[in-house]
Amino acid sequence: MQKQLLLVGLLFLSGISPVLSQKYSNEFLAIGVGGRAHGMSGAQTALANDLTSIYWNAAGLTEIDAPLQLAAMHAEWFGGVGQYDFLSFGKSLNRDKKAYLAFSLIRLGIDQIPYTINLVEPDGTINYDNVSEFSAADYALMGSYARKLRNPHLSIGGTVKVVRRVIGSIGSSWGFGADLGMQYRKGNLMLGAQGRDLTTTFNAWSFNLTEKEKAVFDSTDNEIPVSNTEITKPRFVLGGAYRVRLGEKTSLIPAIDLEWTTDGQRNVLISSKSFNIDPRIGLELDYNRFVQIRAGMGNFQRVKDDFNPDQEQLSFQPNFGVGLRLGRVQLDYALTDIGNVSQVQYSHIFSVRLDFKERRSAVQ
Repeated sequence: MQKQLLLVGLLFLSGISPVLSQKYSNEFLAIGVGGRAHGMSGAQTALANDLTSIYWNAAGLTEIDAPLQLAAMHAEWFGGVGQYDFLSFGKSLNRDKKAYLAFSLIRLGIDQIPYTINLVEPDGTINYDNVSEFSAADYALMGSYARKLRNPHLSIGGTVKVVRRVIGSIGSSWGFGADLGMQYRKGNLMLGAQGRDLTTTFNAWSFNLTEKEKAVFDSTDNEIPVSNTEITKPRFVLGGAYRVRLGEKTSLIPAIDLEWTTDGQRNVLISSKSFNIDPRIGLELDYNRFVQIRAGMGNFQRVKDDFNPDQEQLSFQPNFGVGLRLGRVQLDYALTDIGNVSQVQYSHIFSVRLDFKERRSAVQ
């Protein structure tokens, strides 16, 4: 119960954050999708080559060999309280696979949250029959288009997204944004670049609190939210990867992403008031395109020592993952540390991908 209330509070505060700050808006869209990506700490801008490219770099959709592909992901956070899901499908638009169209849905939600605002009767007695439940959920519907350029080594792609955020009957918002990316692949070298939220993704919030709810907010020294517009400022990601052949059937791919933000100083590895650079490093070992072992490091932060505040130590989030290819089915699993230095909490992430073959024409 305490974990639920804590998470609800955090999610609710993220909804009214435009009253306080706009730096960390729409943070559910900063999590990322896919077991492969999470196992490599999100180092995917140059490497993405399946339906998760809708999120990481839409240009990677042109690397899909199958004319039709389906993908899904599920993750549970904090002992199953938070549910994070991704569902996607895509289709090649021509036989030479130079153009690809894909759609996806992302949902982050906390369900069956106890709503205790009516727990205490006017006479001061407690009536548990007055406790109801509600859900707090964030949704993003995304559509992507990608194609190869005249230079066969270059691809470009873009994603438009419609964002819907709901906090029970208290408040909700609609939003819109767009991303743009490109990839360069030649031999074993892979490079990528992505601009996220290039349109400064917005969320138009509206709140509908009853007079009783407003009175409770006021009596507990909570700020009463008002209708407003929340802005997500652009960020840019540069990525690189290189495939190293270790034998006839084995290869190793080191990858790195550098995420640049200009919305004020953040607690990242390279931090300043003008710009910040947050690196993500990943490694994938592949055997015969059958089994993959992955590792990654990300979320680098400088943390003050509890016993000596004048000293700082560098912390990072380690991730691990495995993949298994069974014919046209790709299964991926990642174990990620979504806690902090003092309280480590792990999330298990599962994803699946299915490729469909072209239908063969009947022989006359």
